[in-house]
Amino acid sequence: MTTYTNQGNNDTRSGFGDGLTELGRINPNVVALCADLIGSLKMQTFIDENPERFFQIGIAEANMMGIASGLTIGGKIPFTGTFANFSTGRVYDQIRQSIAYSGKNVKICASHAGITLGEDGATHQILEDIGMMKMLPGMTVINPCDFNQTKAATLAIANFEGPVYLRFGRPKVPNFTTAELGFEIGKGILLQPGTDVTVVATGHLVWEALEAAKELNDQGISVEVINIHTIKPLDEEIILKSVSKTSCIVTAEEHNYLGGMGESIAGLLSRTHPTPQEYVATQDCFGESGTPAQLMEKYGLNKESIIKKVKLVLERK
Repeated sequence: MTTYTNQGNNDTRSGFGDGLTELGRINPNVVALCADLIGSLKMQTFIDENPERFFQIGIAEANMMGIASGLTIGGKIPFTGTFANFSTGRVYDQIRQSIAYSGKNVKICASHAGITLGEDGATHQILEDIGMMKMLPGMTVINPCDFNQTKAATLAIANFEGPVYLRFGRPKVPNFTTAELGFEIGKGILLQPGTDVTVVATGHLVWEALEAAKELNDQGISVEVINIHTIKPLDEEIILKSVSKTSCIVTAEEHNYLGGMGESIAGLLSRTHPTPQEYVATQDCFGESGTPAQLMEKYGLNKESIIKKVKLVLERK
């Protein structure tokens, strides 16, 4: 079994900040916009080094999306930064009309996504954003799993032509990926081969999937773990290849099961390879205040829930 080592906990938003800083040094067309959340989005180093390429829009997220769209006309590559709730729900009309409809090269970078926003509570814990963004024609949706992968994704989307939604979070989580894994938009990563069950995870749930696989392996259950960092376009090949071997699948994500990665995979399987599937996701509900760890446990977004769903889906195949 492949072993991945926690290199130390770090927040994925810092991976974005490091990636943006590096882009500022190597790509003169990259510009950044923020809706009064510089510290939360880890943008300060980019600003210090490139003050002429930063625009503080203030608490006017809809205006930020319109300005970003306009900047692309002059050949700039705008990276917008605010919380995921304000990056999507508050500005959906502007994204649809000004960015997606005309295929503008805007990178919508969304921090504090999901329930692990924690104590800020349900009004800020958006769990519908992946669904909202993946339904927009031409929108690429990326949800990396740790600091290193978020940095790699930030660098990659600057070289990708077209609108992108990049989702990341606030809490410190295990940092376990390496440069050797690589990062290619639209290509999932096989983290661990297995023969009994496929577990496909995204974002913060990837580490939980690996931890679950470790325990299940000790119980004699061989788990194949796949990291789907790009939810749209979905890497159909890696998923179908895996389920053709295991004949059952568990999907794990920090998002509502309606509209999320699991739903995209269910659609794929129903069309091409009907397969028993179980979901680890929130169950069509809002969040609440609490620590990230407390909320992940209460809403069943952890390794224990993955283990439970693996055993359930194995009974169904």
